[in-house]
Amino acid sequence: MASQWVYNFGEGEADGGADMKNLLGGKGANLAQMARIGLPVPPGFTLTTEVCTYWNEEGQSYPAELLGQVRTALALVETRAGQKFGDADNPLLVSVRSGARASMPGMMDTVLNLGLNDRTVQGLAKRSGDRRFAFDSYRRFIQMYSDVVLGIDLAHFEKLLDRAKRRRGVQSDCDLLEADLEKLVTAYKAKVVDELDILFPEDPQEQLWGAIGAVFGSWMNQRAKTYRRLNDIPASWGTAVNVQAMVFGNMGEDCATGVAFTRNPATGENEFYGEYLLNAQGEDVVAGIRTPQELTAAARQVHGSDSELLSLEETMPAIYQELLDVRHKLEQHFKDMQDIEFTIQRGKLYMLQ
Repeated sequence: MASQWVYNFGEGEADGGADMKNLLGGKGANLAQMARIGLPVPPGFTLTTEVCTYWNEEGQSYPAELLGQVRTALALVETRAGQKFGDADNPLLVSVRSGARASMPGMMDTVLNLGLNDRTVQGLAKRSGDRRFAFDSYRRFIQMYSDVVLGIDLAHFEKLLDRAKRRRGVQSDCDLLEADLEKLVTAYKAKVVDELDILFPEDPQEQLWGAIGAVFGSWMNQRAKTYRRLNDIPASWGTAVNVQAMVFGNMGEDCATGVAFTRNPATGENEFYGEYLLNAQGEDVVAGIRTPQELTAAARQVHGSDSELLSLEETMPAIYQELLDVRHKLEQHFKDMQDIEFTIQRGKLYMLQ
């Protein structure tokens, strides 16, 4: 009987669960469990830690059955999301994230908006009704993929981004216009040619397998090796890879992304603790390029936050209440404090961790 290398999750169902962290990694096991208990988790699948071990031991190759299992899992995500990977009119985009059994924050790699190319960006623009958003997503993808998969220094892209902001006379990425972002996409792709003498990959399948390999490879990067040594994490554990349908926090002012703890992580007090950004993607929260906003009105008052930066409780009270319900459900289920990541896309809450 063939080994199972891929585990699906989504729409209230999952092949795995919270008790499978050794195989699915912490993120994959928790995504599966959140799906099982009915939380709004975008559909996806997890490549197990055993694939990572195989990849590292067998000269960066994959088990024979893996390609077919990924193909089947991706088709299920397409069905659940109502979109098709690589389709010019209604493209499915995915995130590719690491997830070891032990938390290793910031040590390994992530790629967002995967599946975008010169054709699918037009479909995303048409489907979203927002061409600026589509090209913002595309330039983010090129920058992240070039860094994580192609190994090009991020500083090259940051310089091009800063130059675009200076030309427009703005401070924030959010103030760049659609035309600026289209030019940035062209400039980013030209930078890839300059640095590596290759074209940026347009084939979504090539992009997907490039990102999967990069995440497995990041298990053995120097950052991860040092972290494992300092924290007594065996190299043999490996990391899982989670491939998940993208949801977008940067489609407009009814969108957001955030991180939170179900309790105050410093004191253990029973207070919801976290921050979010309107009209942003996940990396913006941790990158420090914009000032994050508080989750609760009480925290905003206590911390003396900028009066113009309203809390989530104030800007989206219904979503905030839904997030409180998720907080309660998670603590009731896991019997412990939880850290969570969430995205709000056009007024709908999604849980990413």
